[in-house]
Amino acid sequence: MNMSTNHGYDKDAQADKAQLAAVRVAVDEVDEQIVALIGRRERLIRIAGTLKADSAEVRAPGRVERVIEHVKAVAEQKDIDPDIVEKTYRAMVEAFTALELEVYKAGS
Repeated sequence: MNMSTNHGYDKDAQADKAQLAAVRVAVDEVDEQIVALIGRRERLIRIAGTLKADSAEVRAPGRVERVIEHVKAVAEQKDIDPDIVEKTYRAMVEAFTALELEVYKAGS
């Protein structure tokens, strides 16, 4: 009697585990690149916060929407899901706006 089990010990399961491990390493590398770019954006936002005339200019909802539309268009050009890009950018812009407001208030 030959009973096949599906406990992850066959060749396909081992190959899947190896591939998943490789994907996770690649994702970690991408995350490190993203964090470095977020750091660069943070430095620029800190500078921008010192150059704004008032808190309304920091919040700049019209500018936020232009940024969102721009990154969504870039995503579409690169065949990347624009909804994921929009959600990511909205969260990031919200966090950076809060930082910029702190920088602005500290310099006022």
